Amino acid sequence: MITRTKPKSKKPAARRAGVSGQGRSGGALSRERIAAAAMDLVDREGLAALSTRRLGEELGCEAMSIYHHFPNKAHLMDALVDRMLAEARVATSGDGDWPQQLRMAAHGFRAMALKHPKFFPFFAVHRLNTRSGVAFVDGIIGILRGAGFSDGDAARYFREIGYYLTGAALDETAGYANGPSAAVPVSNEIIVAEYKNLAAAAPYFQPAHFKATFETGLEMLLEGIRRARGT
Repeated sequence: MITRTKPKSKKPAARRAGVSGQGRSGGALSRERIAAAAMDLVDREGLAALSTRRLGEELGCEAMSIYHHFPNKAHLMDALVDRMLAEARVATSGDGDWPQQLRMAAHGFRAMALKHPKFFPFFAVHRLNTRSGVAFVDGIIGILRGAGFSDGDAARYFREIGYYLTGAALDETAGYANGPSAAVPVSNEIIVAEYKNLAAAAPYFQPAHFKATFETGLEMLLEGIRRARGT
């Protein structure tokens, strides 16, 4: 007589690790938690390391669990852009001191870029079309319109400020900050011997002078806007 044993019942799909919305590392999965883990991963290892498979490993869940919160990677990248913008919020004091308001916004933007240098190159060319992005743009333009600038001037000065902030932040996060990019860079010895002007200025290209350079350029920009306004 053959005794049949009952097959082991399979766990419902919803109870498997990571599918129930519970990562193995503890804590329920959410858009906020996923985005935070993604940003941490990019901060440590760069944007190339970010994938749903790798993010699932970080969170202790299956990749499909991430798709439940973000339909595709583009939605996740928008969430990371929004996280950046949350660190560079535009505060309007309403006291009429528009240069100070723009100054504070500019420093907030730079601090955000320096905090996430490996993600910033993506952010720099990403159109700010999410609600957070639109709110950021609206805030800067609002400062200028509130100061009495025409709509056309507000638009132009917004873009000019953006040119400066984006260029400065890219230079500090992905330009000079990363050292030479040429396959065969000119040696310091040759620069000292043959390029006297660059050799004399070279010490001021170092990171210790980045902040002072940024502030000098920002003040020149604000002064130019002030003069154009006639105040």
